[in-house]
Amino acid sequence: MNATTILPDVVALTKALIACESVTPAAPAVFDALEAMLVPLGFTVDRFVTGHSPDGPVENLLAVRGTGGRHFAFGGHLDVVPPGPGWTGDPFVPTERGDLLYGRGAVDMKGAIAAFVAAIARIPADAGTISLIITGDEEGPAIFGTVALMERMAAQGLKPDLCLIGEPTSVARLGDMIKIGRRGSLNIWIDVPGKQGHVAYPHLADNPIRRMTAILSEIQAIDLDQGTDWFQPSNIEVTDVTVGNPATNVIPALASARLSIRFNDLHRGDALAARITEIVDRHAPGAKVMARVSGEAFLTPPGDFSTLISAAIERQTGYAPELSTSGGTSDARFLSKICPVVEFGLVNATMHKLDEAVALQDLHLLTDIYADIVTQALQPASA
Repeated sequence: MNATTILPDVVALTKALIACESVTPAAPAVFDALEAMLVPLGFTVDRFVTGHSPDGPVENLLAVRGTGGRHFAFGGHLDVVPPGPGWTGDPFVPTERGDLLYGRGAVDMKGAIAAFVAAIARIPADAGTISLIITGDEEGPAIFGTVALMERMAAQGLKPDLCLIGEPTSVARLGDMIKIGRRGSLNIWIDVPGKQGHVAYPHLADNPIRRMTAILSEIQAIDLDQGTDWFQPSNIEVTDVTVGNPATNVIPALASARLSIRFNDLHRGDALAARITEIVDRHAPGAKVMARVSGEAFLTPPGDFSTLISAAIERQTGYAPELSTSGGTSDARFLSKICPVVEFGLVNATMHKLDEAVALQDLHLLTDIYADIVTQALQPASA
């Protein structure tokens, strides 16, 4: 790198991304901003739109620099959740107050994307292959985002050796936790039909609530597992029960319920859905069950990649991170199918909250850590 090269400032990059309103699915302007950052660094940028209403269209970006050596990928998203009312200032006007930078996406996860861009500006172009896998639909249904990017990569023959996802994994201070896996997520909707009638003439009606309560009682008694070395116990939660009956003297015609199951790598989503369906069918043969697996559980076993990241964090901060599988789902559930994946990013205390903010010094420190990680990851395997 030429000694006179002016490296991009991570705070300025973060501000440029925050300033683009990008409530999921993200609008093109924020991708324009990211593309403008990457092209001067030698990246070939491939942007495409996929999907249709109601869950699309979704814009995605695949940027690649280099053609040889080891391939290091960075995954992330430019879409953000709606800011909601009550912010101190405009959530899409990045504002410094004290040592913090405020704005929707500062932590989740425009700050991490900016830090990665600032980091790779320090990496020689001939060091290896670097790619960015960036979607505009992670906070939403995630149907036309990272999965479509993976299909695009496969069509181009791109297969990373390692992938880092910049989700905000840190808890109390930057670098105190990285994610090496995530639990799976399954949502189930149950509709039990009955026959409406007057409560004084129950023999002429069929109350679906009796069967629904029997179903839920059996489901809630299930003990899926006791956890594993890296995962907490799986859990089934009833998140909604609805009858919608405003009358006091009417037996309802329908009872509905919704379940959410978070499961570890001892289970598969389709098997859990089949187990719940069997219970429902036994108690209510005419019931309807709809299941949606948002993601399967995955684990990147502790090894070379997590050790590399932990060592870089320790070099830059003086302490080693905890390896964890806690939290909700992320797009790592998709990317883990093509290569080892680890998640590491900013402190998550304000993500999805009012006045989301990132410490300015954390942006600089994360840039240093990312540069360290990429430098080490691109070293030849025999090095």
